[in-house]
Amino acid sequence: MSKARNIVIPVKVALIKLGQDIGNARKRRRISMALMAERAGISVITLSKVEKGDSGVSIAAYSSVLFCLGMIERLKDIADIKYDFTGKVLADENLPKRIYQKRKKCE
Repeated sequence: MSKARNIVIPVKVALIKLGQDIGNARKRRRISMALMAERAGISVITLSKVEKGDSGVSIAAYSSVLFCLGMIERLKDIADIKYDFTGKVLADENLPKRIYQKRKKCE
């Protein structure tokens, strides 16, 4: 028996959209579920779960499908520091007010 997952609503919504987008991309490419599953190295059942945005599917399965669709480059940048606007703001808040230079001792 699987554990009940407490997934917050924004995460559920994002996964459902990702799954729908993956399904639409596959269909636009006229790739059958069986062929996509074979190329991605997953079962058709797992592919079906991916396209439904199932949170129990591993990120490796999502990644394999995105690779097969030629969309893996965007996944690599998902948490890239250049898109971490909150982190940048927090880092800027911790900048020192003044910079002191060490004085050289006179001998």
